[in-house]
Amino acid sequence: FLGDIIGAITLTGSAVAFGKLQGILDSKPLSLPGKNALNLAMLGAVLTCGGLFLTTGDPQFGVTMLWATAAIGGVLGAHLTASIGGADMPVVITLLNSYSGYALCAEGFMLNNDLITTVGALIGSSGAILSYIMCKAMNRSLANVIFGGYGTGTGGKAAAVTGTHTETSVPEVVEALSSASRVLIVPGYGLAVANAQHSIAKLTKKLKAKGVQVEFGVHPVAGRMPGQLNVLLAEAGVPYDIVYEMEEVNGHMDQYDVVVVMGANDTVNSAALEDPNSVIAGMPVIEVWKAKQVVFCKRSMGVGYAGADNPVFFKPNTVMLLGDAKATSDGLNTALAGL
Repeated sequence: FLGDIIGAITLTGSAVAFGKLQGILDSKPLSLPGKNALNLAMLGAVLTCGGLFLTTGDPQFGVTMLWATAAIGGVLGAHLTASIGGADMPVVITLLNSYSGYALCAEGFMLNNDLITTVGALIGSSGAILSYIMCKAMNRSLANVIFGGYGTGTGGKAAAVTGTHTETSVPEVVEALSSASRVLIVPGYGLAVANAQHSIAKLTKKLKAKGVQVEFGVHPVAGRMPGQLNVLLAEAGVPYDIVYEMEEVNGHMDQYDVVVVMGANDTVNSAALEDPNSVIAGMPVIEVWKAKQVVFCKRSMGVGYAGADNPVFFKPNTVMLLGDAKATSDGLNTALAGL
C-alpha cells in the first residue's frame, strides 16, 4: 500500500516538475481556492482506502482500494507539485527522488528482499539529505516549500522593475575581460542547457594565459540538482581551486573588475534582498551587482523560473550580451584569440 501511494505521488509529481522545467507548463504556482483543504481531503481519502485495504477479507475489493489509492495519489502528487513555483523545482526534484526511494523500500519489505530494501533506503535518505541542504541554501523550510512555495506571495505586490537596459557586443566584452585584473564567472542553468561548460573552460584558460585572475562563483541551487554546475565545470577541466561557493565570493564582490553571469537569473536577482514582496524574497543570492562591471549572458530579457523581474538588468554597471550561452562563449573565445 505504501509503495502504491508514494509511487503514484512520485510519478505524477515528476511529470509536472518536468513540464515546468521544460517550459511546457507555467512555472508559476497553481493556486486553487482552498488548495490546502483539497490536499487534506485527498489525504483523508487515501487513509480511508488504506484502512479498507488492511481490514477487508475480499482480495478483489483490496485490489480496487489499491487502484483508488493510486488514482487519488496521482492527483495529489500533480496538485502538490503544480502548486509549487518554478524557483522551488530543484527542491521538488530531490524530494521526489527521495519519495521514489521510499516506494522502493516499501516494495522491498513486501517482497522480503533485503537488496531492494537497502537500495530504496539509500535513495530515500540521500534525496532527503539533498532536499535539506537545498532548503537551507535557499533559506526555506521543507514544509514551506511543499505547502507554501515561492510565488504564493506575502500579501503585498512586488515592486515594479523599470529602466532601460544596456546591450553590449562580443568585442566590447572581450576588451573588458582582457583589460581586467580579476574576473568572476557565475554559471547558471542556461550554461548547462547549452552545454557551454567546455567553451567556458577554454575561455578561462585563455584569460589566465593573458594574466587575468579568473574565478567561478557557484550558487548552491544553480542548475536543477545540487552540485550540477560543479560537476559540469569539473568535467570541462576547470580547476577545483578556482571554483568558490556563494558565501566565499559575496564577501569580496567589490574586488572583481568584471563579473560574467552565464545563463543565471534567479540566483543573482537583487530583488531577493531589496524587495520584501518579491516571490524570491529572503533567498540568498550571489550579489553580482556589487562588482565594478556586470555582463549578463542570457538568451533574452525574460524572467527566470521564479517569474521575478531582475533589477540587476537595469543597474548602471550592468550590460546585456544576449544570445545562447554556447554561441556567446564560442564568440568570446574566437574574439579573444584574435587579440
